[in-house]
Amino acid sequence: MARSKEKTPRKPKEPGRLKQMWQVFQMTRRYDSNIVLFMVLGFLVPVALGLALGLIFNPGNGLTITLWVIAGVLGGILAMLIILGRRAEKAAYSQIEGQPGAVGAVLRSSLKRGWVGSEMPVAVNGKTQDAVYRAVGRGGVVLISEGPKTRTARMVDEERRKVTKVGGNVAITVISVGPDADAVPLHKLARRLTKLKTTLTKAEVVAVNNRLTSIATKMPIPKGVDPMKARPQRGK
Repeated sequence: MARSKEKTPRKPKEPGRLKQMWQVFQMTRRYDSNIVLFMVLGFLVPVALGLALGLIFNPGNGLTITLWVIAGVLGGILAMLIILGRRAEKAAYSQIEGQPGAVGAVLRSSLKRGWVGSEMPVAVNGKTQDAVYRAVGRGGVVLISEGPKTRTARMVDEERRKVTKVGGNVAITVISVGPDADAVPLHKLARRLTKLKTTLTKAEVVAVNNRLTSIATKMPIPKGVDPMKARPQRGK
């Protein structure tokens, strides 16, 4: 008897790159009504610039002008992708801004090279869900409060004392992410870290992070939310 071949279930096919980009565009457009305008401008400006440069430097030479225009088109496509990426990131984080664990989501997914951070906070208020997170990088140690300053100030001061005791003279920066007027918007948090003045070498970053991790207390709380899986807020 011939053996019956068992059919193994096929894995669902992942969407292609173009389909993924279209899905990102659709998601972004729901929360950012200006995305189409910015992308169109991002495409047209390089094309117009390429045409202008071709007419200035090579007037009357159709082939060279065409090459300039093609270069402008390629530059326009690149500009559109950059704009889409940044606006999509902003739209994604706008869905979770204000929720407990939002800062942890940024530290997990958007930290630049040279920075070390955890999606788990180093201090948390169980009643209000306010929290303090820590990141270590070339700019020193950064304490990031999540919640109103009036409620997180005490936790920040306590964590600052811990860092000073273990890290010595390492530079400490405090950033607030919350409802306060001078707070840093969630989508700008990662870029804010990269703008800090360099005070540590790569080896010092590892050493300081290891010392701080060794005294860390495990926090029995949920991890940061995922901005790409967050449910859209009603009324938007």
